[in-house]
Amino acid sequence: MESFIPLSVPSFQGNEKKYVEEAVDTEWVSTGGAFVTRFEKTTAEYNGANFAVACSSGTAALHVALLEAGVEAGDEVIVPTVTFISPVNTIRYVGAVPVFMDCDEYLNMDMEKVEQFLTGECDFKGGTLIDRRSKKKVSAVVPVHVFGHPADMDRLMELSERYGLVVIEDATESLGSVYVKGRYEGRKTGTIGRFGCYSFNGNKIITTGGGGMIVTKDEKAASHMKYLTTQAKDDEVYFVHDEVGFNYRMTNLQAALGLAQLELLDRYIEIKRSNFRLYREALDGCRGLSLIDEPEYARSNFWFYSLLVDRERYGVSRDDLLKKLATHGVQARPLWKLNHLQKPYTGCLSFRIERAPALYERVLSIPCSVGLGEEELRRVVSLLRK
Repeated sequence: MESFIPLSVPSFQGNEKKYVEEAVDTEWVSTGGAFVTRFEKTTAEYNGANFAVACSSGTAALHVALLEAGVEAGDEVIVPTVTFISPVNTIRYVGAVPVFMDCDEYLNMDMEKVEQFLTGECDFKGGTLIDRRSKKKVSAVVPVHVFGHPADMDRLMELSERYGLVVIEDATESLGSVYVKGRYEGRKTGTIGRFGCYSFNGNKIITTGGGGMIVTKDEKAASHMKYLTTQAKDDEVYFVHDEVGFNYRMTNLQAALGLAQLELLDRYIEIKRSNFRLYREALDGCRGLSLIDEPEYARSNFWFYSLLVDRERYGVSRDDLLKKLATHGVQARPLWKLNHLQKPYTGCLSFRIERAPALYERVLSIPCSVGLGEEELRRVVSLLRK
C-alpha cells in the first residue's frame, strides 16, 4: 500500500522539546511566562518591527488590529475575495462591512482594481472616503499575502496615503517573505502597513499548534493591544476592567514551541524554495500544468505551491485530479471558496470580480511540507504526469 503524503504538516527539528519541557518544569504553562515575552521580542527583531503582541490565533490578531486601527461599526473595509475567510470574519466582528476585490495573477488583491474602485466609485471629501453606492465610510484595507507571495504593497500604500486608509496586513501565510525591489526593498511582509498579523497554525511554515502575532512600530498601540488581549485588566488584584477585553493571549507552552520553530525559519524557507524549484523543473513541459511563481518584486516563503490545471490541455479537471491524487494517498487542496459567494457575505459589495472565478476552477495546492522528501516529491510529480 502506498504511503500517505500529506499536504502540509509541521516539522520539529530543533529545540522544541527542550523549550516546552522548560516551560513545564517551571510550571509556567498558561498566558504568563518568559517564553511569551521572548517569542514576541524575537519575532519583532526577525521582522524588523519594534514591537510584537502574541495572540491565541491569527484571527485574534486581526480582530485586535482592526479595533486598534479605529475601524468602526458601519465602516467599509476592502478585502480580497481570494483568501481564507478569517480576515473577512474579523471585519464583521468589529461591525464593519467587507468590500470584496478581485485577485491578480499571484492570487493576491488586484491593486489596479482597488485603485479603480477608490477613484471611480468613491468620493474623497474633507479627509474622508465615502462609497457612493452605500454612502458608507471606507476606512481600511486588509491585503492578504496569499500562500506566502507578497502583495503589491508599493501600489497599495500609495493609494492608502492618498485616500487616508488604514492598512492592516494579513501576513498569516507569509512569515519571512521579503520585498527585493521598489519602495520597500528589504522589508518583510507584515511590517509595511500600520499593523501586520501572523499565524502559527499547525499547517503554517512554523507553528505553535495554534497562535498568532501582531507586529507594529507603534509602542503605544502595542501596549494597548496587549492590554486588550489580556481581558483589559487594569488591576490584577481587584480585577478592575475599564474596557471590553478578550481572552486572546498566547500561552507560554505555545510560545516555547514557537520560539524553537522561529530559530529554524530561514532554513525552512530555503527548503520550501528548493522544493518549489524541483517541482517546477520536474513538471516542465507537462502540457496543461504550471505553477504560480513568486512576483518579480519579492522573495516568497512559498508556504503553499499552487498548481494551475488547464482542463482543456491537460485532459483532466482540477477536481478530478484532486480525487485521483487522493486514491494514491496524496493529499491536495482546492482554492478556498470565493468569499463574496459565501453565504454570510452574499449581500455585501464586490467590485469587478472577473479573474478569481476562473482561477478558482484551476488552482490545486500540492504537498509542500518542510519534511517532504525528494522521493515523495518525485512520486507526486509522477502521478501528475500520468
